[in-house]
Amino acid sequence: MGRIFLISTNTCCNPYAVYPLGMSTAAGTLIEAGYTVRQFDWLASNRDENSLKREILEFQPDVVGISVRNIDNTDSLCESGEMQELDETKKVIGIIRQNTGSPIIAGGTAISVLPEPVSKYLGADLSVVGESERSITDIIKKILNKESPGPEAENNLCDIAQSSPCFDPAIISFYREKSGIIGLQSKRGCPYYCCYCSYPKIEGNAIRSRSAEAVIADIEKLKRDFKVDTIFFVDSVFNDPDENYLDLAEIMAVKNLGVKWAAYMSPHGLTNKALALCKRAGLYAAELGTDATTDTTLEAMSKPFSWEDVRQTNELFVQAQIPCAHFVIFGGPEETEGTIREGLENINCLESCVVMGFSGIRIYPGTSIYTRAIKEGFIKQADTLLEPVYYVSPKVDKKWMDNYITEAWAKRPDRVFPPEKGQAIVTTLRKMGYKGLLWERMVSFKQNG
Repeated sequence: MGRIFLISTNTCCNPYAVYPLGMSTAAGTLIEAGYTVRQFDWLASNRDENSLKREILEFQPDVVGISVRNIDNTDSLCESGEMQELDETKKVIGIIRQNTGSPIIAGGTAISVLPEPVSKYLGADLSVVGESERSITDIIKKILNKESPGPEAENNLCDIAQSSPCFDPAIISFYREKSGIIGLQSKRGCPYYCCYCSYPKIEGNAIRSRSAEAVIADIEKLKRDFKVDTIFFVDSVFNDPDENYLDLAEIMAVKNLGVKWAAYMSPHGLTNKALALCKRAGLYAAELGTDATTDTTLEAMSKPFSWEDVRQTNELFVQAQIPCAHFVIFGGPEETEGTIREGLENINCLESCVVMGFSGIRIYPGTSIYTRAIKEGFIKQADTLLEPVYYVSPKVDKKWMDNYITEAWAKRPDRVFPPEKGQAIVTTLRKMGYKGLLWERMVSFKQNG
């Protein structure tokens, strides 16, 4: 039917190299539709231009698909590398143009978040906004039939029940050795409305779960065929409010798959019983979207929980002896010098956990912080936001805030700020041969008795 060459251009390794699950899922969809597909990972190739050229010339693709994951590093304290990811992708597209005249389709999270600015900057022939499984085969069919699918194809949210990735052995091997973690998805959609988050725009607010059988089959395949023993569920929130995640955990526990896993979780709605089940199923660490550090700032972030909920959830993880990391953003709506001081005191009371701090909120269209930022004069409606702009509460001085937090956490390896402090720790541990999330190695628990 046609030869489709898929390329992942993500090179970000902070905090670890991320397996290109989006590209693999698109590959699975296209193979099922009858296309011949080849996958190429720019990072796994060590950014080797000659390797990419050889693959293109050997495969002779009819269509090239580019997966674009990141726009920037979302770190307001790091001035270097703001456009590095998009520049890498632009470089890859240039190499493709030199070696084939086949049309280039760009897709991925970066395209979905900022469709027009990113598409224009990269110069691909066509951009796919949102999830590609439903539309990608139709788009390619039109291209191969010399029909025009239009300058930009926007697809609806799809049924992901059958969206099984096609795992490429060489790429899996690279990420197993590089980071020790392979990403997997059990659901899409986020029911929450956090002020900064683009997930609802990308995946919608309704939870759409894959069947437990399909997820289990993927885990068993990763274990059996690729010797993968650690995965990360990349769901926007693993512990969904309807508790569908417990059905999956129950089956994983019964099957005793021999694979440990971590996930993004909300510090809301968890119980001792739920965590005990997840631990039996293989849960070894959790990254919590705590996001703010006081009731005032949590409410302003539109979080559906209080600081007491956070404290109690942290205690549940301590009791279960499962390491957890809280990710918090300082400087969000209603942040003041007073809430900074209160927030640091609150964090100081959290035992046996890691806290990752960030300064300011990266502004994206389609979020409530975007609307607020326009009203408060941070940005204008016409701004493309291709280069990052960060919202910081006008009620706090950012320089004072950054210095105050840095000094407060200077002697705490389990309190990470600025973000580059965490990357330095991770780099050191990786050089020592350690793999995985790595922050969990900074968590210790008191021994019972």
